[in-house]
Amino acid sequence: MRHDGRNPPTPAPPPAWMRWLPVMYVVGVLLIEPVTPVQWPVSFVLIALPLVTAFAHPPVVVAVATVFAIGLELLLAGTPCCAGRSVGYIWERHYVAAYVCTALVGVLGTILAAHRTRRERTLADVRFVAEIAQRVLLRPVPHRIGNLLLESFYLSAAAEARIGGDLFEAVPTAHGVRLLIGDVRGKGLLAVETAAAMLGAFREAAHDEPDLRALVERVDISMARRADWLGGTEIAERFVTAVFAEVPEDERIVRILNCGHPPPLLIRPGEVRELDRGQPGPPLNLGMLVGDPYRVDTYAFGPGDQLLLYTDGVTETRDPAGAFYPLLQRLRSWGPMPPPELLERLHQDLLAYSHDQLQDDTAALTAFLLPEGTSGEPPPVRGS
Repeated sequence: MRHDGRNPPTPAPPPAWMRWLPVMYVVGVLLIEPVTPVQWPVSFVLIALPLVTAFAHPPVVVAVATVFAIGLELLLAGTPCCAGRSVGYIWERHYVAAYVCTALVGVLGTILAAHRTRRERTLADVRFVAEIAQRVLLRPVPHRIGNLLLESFYLSAAAEARIGGDLFEAVPTAHGVRLLIGDVRGKGLLAVETAAAMLGAFREAAHDEPDLRALVERVDISMARRADWLGGTEIAERFVTAVFAEVPEDERIVRILNCGHPPPLLIRPGEVRELDRGQPGPPLNLGMLVGDPYRVDTYAFGPGDQLLLYTDGVTETRDPAGAFYPLLQRLRSWGPMPPPELLERLHQDLLAYSHDQLQDDTAALTAFLLPEGTSGEPPPVRGS
């Protein structure tokens, strides 16, 4: 789909081989027809040319292809050089039947092409609306907040809809930069609504709560209240796994509160490790059932360090043989790199590893702490 944000989107063109398929089809017929016996006129396969054309071309082109196919059938039927045929074959009943069948198939192909074109335009509109909704729900994080460089990406497993239940956010506050990444249980509209509710609660509470644990508890209350409002028999299953992080401006630390989510990674020269002490808190909206308190863990986070938050769609990406994506191994082999390059490398590697067959939505958010006095991109890292 192509659009500039102002004009209506246009469907993406079909692959080149599909656009050229009618031409290759006709060339094949012309190559085989002269060497076949009179009893086996290959020109009859031109009846299918309108349908072949309808796969990738608009109705007008299909109609033109139909007229061309009938004309070519007339020419081949009456050309003496083609396997000994004489002009008299032009109006032979079998050939006349081929002309009529080609015309009927042409009508059907034109209708099919018109229907396909409408469906493609509808799908382009739906995807355009999904992209706009994603920009509202998952607005791009700022590329820089204070001394932090930030970057994010989102991949949807569904080709028709670009949004799902994965979420991320970065908010500058008086208490430091606060980061969030999460994954809503389930799919569909309910997951998108839950993600929107959680992002709204986080964006509001991030400025008000001076303590990270209090922030998470407030978001948890908002999610529990929403589940109660929705009602139904699966309130306990409407939960969200998430990681909350806080990078104070005047301290060289990062505070992490994990709510049943894959642990974040700390990347620094010569080291890539999980920030996991084996005691994650319960997912949001399950705390009241499990009874476990939320725990804040503190780690050293100095200039040149990078924090990578991600959803389980990353580590659960599979190759055709069913093997999970080796995230830690990949990051250790790449070495440190700036946030844009890191996430672009991760993005392309996930698509290549899965052969463009992602099974789950995928999101990632990274934060790089600049050295003091740095005004631009992070300095190059030796050995990276």
